[in-house]
Parts: sequence; C-alpha cells; structure tokens
Amino acid sequence: MRSVTYSMNVSLDGYIVGPDGDFDWTGPDEEVFRFWIDEIRDVGVHLLGRRLYETMLYWETADQDPSFDDSMREWAALWNPLPKVVFSTTLSTVQGHARLASGGLAEEIERLRAEPGEGDIAIGGATLAAQAAAAGLIDEYRVMVYPVLVGGGTPFFPRHERRVDLELVETRTFGSKVVYLRHRVVRQPS
Repeated sequence: MRSVTYSMNVSLDGYIVGPDGDFDWTGPDEEVFRFWIDEIRDVGVHLLGRRLYETMLYWETADQDPSFDDSMREWAALWNPLPKVVFSTTLSTVQGHARLASGGLAEEIERLRAEPGEGDIAIGGATLAAQAAAAGLIDEYRVMVYPVLVGGGTPFFPRHERRVDLELVETRTFGSKVVYLRHRVVRQPS
C-alpha cells in the first residue's frame, strides 16, 4: 500500500512560515536542494492545499528562465509532470498536471491508495496535513529543520493533535547545519 508522507521545511521552534507569512529562511543550499530532488523521485502524487499550490505554480514555467542552473531545471522536469491534487474551496480551475479534489481528503487518499501506482502520496501544506493527521492518515513525517527561531506563524504540527508514537528511521545533517528527520508512525496491531 502506498505511504502517505508529510514533508516540509520547519524552523527549530516548529513553524513552516513565520508570523508575517515569510519563509525566506527556507531557501535551500545546493546540498539540501539536491536532497529534495532525490526525494521527489519517490512521489507518485502530491496533495496540496491552495496556498502551497499557488506558491508552486512558479515551477510551471520556471524551466524557461535562462538563469536556471542544472539542479533547478532537473527539479522542474520532475515536478511539472507529477500528478497533483489540489484541495480548495475558492479555486475553480488549476493548471498543469493538477486537478481539483473531487471529494474529501480521506476519500481522495483512500482512492489513491486503492489505485495501481507507485510512489508515495505526499501531502504539502500545514492545513491539509493537519486534517490528514487528525484522521490518522499520515504514515511518515519528514522534517527539514532549519537553525532559526521565527517566534510564531503557521505550525508544522497541529496544536490539537492526539498522541502519535513515532519511530525515527532516518536522520541527516547537511553542511549548512540543516537537519533532516524522518519518522514513521507506529501503528498498533488491530
């Protein structure tokens, strides 16, 4: 069965964006960017909330930018054809290889898990991930921790989450002192 993963950059105090909506502190160096390129290769479909979808629209035409280096072109070549499902109550259309979700999050994940296919079901965006976490649908949390305290903003983890036991399955420290943590949800036998 395909795993549901939640991956985001996060400040040491647990936020994906600061109190002013800024996330410029997450700009990856070449080593971290290369890591994200390798990670996206294992994704079969990406679920996004409206805000993250709109942020990532940049990549739809970014490969035409003459200032792009090889890594940026490689990311765009992997990201653009990747199937995406956008959850929004305000958008009526989406672009590229995206479609608007036709059902609720749990129904979409159940349908995607039942379909033949390879690669993880990745969730992007704190609001969408909080819904998936509340329903017990996330199998892995993947966190890229940046050495900065932003003092507030949008938290990576929902504030009213139930207890979830995790198993650390991978760590990596980058030259920039960014730390990657990958935890698998420990499921109790039923």
